[in-house]
Amino acid sequence: MRLRPTLYAATGLLLFLAFWEAAPRLGLVQSSLLPPPSELPKAFLREFRSGLWAKYVALSLNHYVLGFIVGAGLGTLLGVFSGMSLKLEWSLAWVVRMLRPIPNLAWAPFAIIWFGVDQANAIFIISIGVFWIAFFAAHGAIRSVDRDLVEVADAFGFRSAPERLVKVLLPAATPGILIGLRTALGQAWMAVVAAELSGVSGLGSRMMQASSLLATDIVVVYMLTMAALYGIMDAGFMFAQERLLKWKP
Repeated sequence: MRLRPTLYAATGLLLFLAFWEAAPRLGLVQSSLLPPPSELPKAFLREFRSGLWAKYVALSLNHYVLGFIVGAGLGTLLGVFSGMSLKLEWSLAWVVRMLRPIPNLAWAPFAIIWFGVDQANAIFIISIGVFWIAFFAAHGAIRSVDRDLVEVADAFGFRSAPERLVKVLLPAATPGILIGLRTALGQAWMAVVAAELSGVSGLGSRMMQASSLLATDIVVVYMLTMAALYGIMDAGFMFAQERLLKWKP
């Protein structure tokens, strides 16, 4: 029974790859537009041996990690504090409604003006994409904490805001905050490509270079690279989350 989900997942993946392989070979689509998966290992080896793959992965990981840390850190802090204070929440309400609908890519012109075509540009755009997810997750998690827990904390003498935060609110809100951060992990990779379209070196810029030369096999290699990196990070995050929340029944 435990193997069933894995078998179904493997079968679905194999069927998908088989259809993908057959589509260009049967003439359903031109191989120059959609290369079959059997051609991807050769393309990957060319990129890897040239040193370009490692170079662009390292650059994008640097943008990704720094952008995620900045966006998630600021978003979580502001979300926690606004969740604790109704006055702060009311003060931010219209600001949030005005800024939240703006896509992070729309900030690209300002990022170029402020930071130039530099890694700070990419970090800024990525952090904006992550910020709102972390903010709403933290705010919602704090606001959903059972008020009975707060009353019990008062009864035991934890009446100051820092004591409530450390002893009650953060432990109770941590699962919700972590769900938001896990969602932000994926959003950050989407923002990486958007950020690097402005010319900042990384996976996104390499994909644009390859697409301009109709080297679609290289484009797919980097798409799968991002998928693999996200999968590794998500698995690592889930492992850390399980360790952090092992107290939870």
